[in-house]
Amino acid sequence: MQHKLTPGPLLDEQGKLCECGYATSLVKQYDRNAIKAPKFRIKEWDYYLITANDFAFAMTIDDNSYMGQESASVLDFTDKDNPWEHTSGIIKFFTNGKIGMPSTSEIGDVAYDSKKVKLKVTNDGKTRHLTCHYKNFDGKNDLDMDIVLTDFPEDSMVAAVPWKNHPRHFYYNQKIIGMKATGTVAFRGKTYTLDESNNAFGLLDWGRGVWTYDNTWYWGAGQTRLPDGHTFGFNIGYGFGDTSAASENMLFYDGKAHKLEEVSFNIPKTADGKDDFMAPWTFTSSDGRFEMDFIPILDRAANITVGPLGSDQHQVFGHFSGTAILDDGTKLEIKDMLGFAEKVRNKW
Repeated sequence: MQHKLTPGPLLDEQGKLCECGYATSLVKQYDRNAIKAPKFRIKEWDYYLITANDFAFAMTIDDNSYMGQESASVLDFTDKDNPWEHTSGIIKFFTNGKIGMPSTSEIGDVAYDSKKVKLKVTNDGKTRHLTCHYKNFDGKNDLDMDIVLTDFPEDSMVAAVPWKNHPRHFYYNQKIIGMKATGTVAFRGKTYTLDESNNAFGLLDWGRGVWTYDNTWYWGAGQTRLPDGHTFGFNIGYGFGDTSAASENMLFYDGKAHKLEEVSFNIPKTADGKDDFMAPWTFTSSDGRFEMDFIPILDRAANITVGPLGSDQHQVFGHFSGTAILDDGTKLEIKDMLGFAEKVRNKW
């Protein structure tokens, strides 16, 4: 079942979702003040990922009520035998909405400013300007990002998802895939340039909601320009609450969405039954429209525990090859497309 959302408020007077399902734009209006669940369970974030042929950058501004974690990442795949990444972040406790996350992704600015880290996103509805200055990002070298995202695609992935047995818990999520990226990133004496020549695109994971304590999710995405000049991207995932009303799986072709049914992440196992994240994966779909092999090149892993809170993250970057079928039956042959797939367990 794939139920499409209709315009209106996200939450009713009891703080419950008015409707569950998917859309291709933010047809539901999010209002933090309408939430009736405990305020310390509210989670709001903007996560940007910018990819090019041989490198990627990420920036997160979030407010998870009892803490905010503002971070940046640099990933370099230039040396095929020795890819590397570095991620650093600042934790600020008891933010409780003070960071001021916008109630919509369509327009609005957000920033985090401290002595060590300055992150800012300005969005006038046509251009998103991302800047970051991070002192001693790796303990020695500063990081400076100045990235502009334009040409927002017509469609995006939007989902309003409940949690079973928790009527006032929900996740309202938008994934914008395939924004045009230009700009520069300077780190460790190297300046990375983003433009059309190196296939630079940006995506946004915009999340607002009230989460339960222990969750494991799977998410994957990619964005590229195909050899024939058309733009292509995808968003796949599950584990973000009860997705029985609609999945969040979509293809994007020249900015238009093509809805998929269920997609399974087939992560290989080691001999002792653990996930083998750096072995080749496969992806299969219930409707046969997303069939991919995935060859990992780098696992951006982190395992953090602070008292009862914990996060075990594996965001694996690599290359997708296989087929994707659009709504009209057009079959796209995908070869060595850079993207990522992740498995994350959060106790938060």
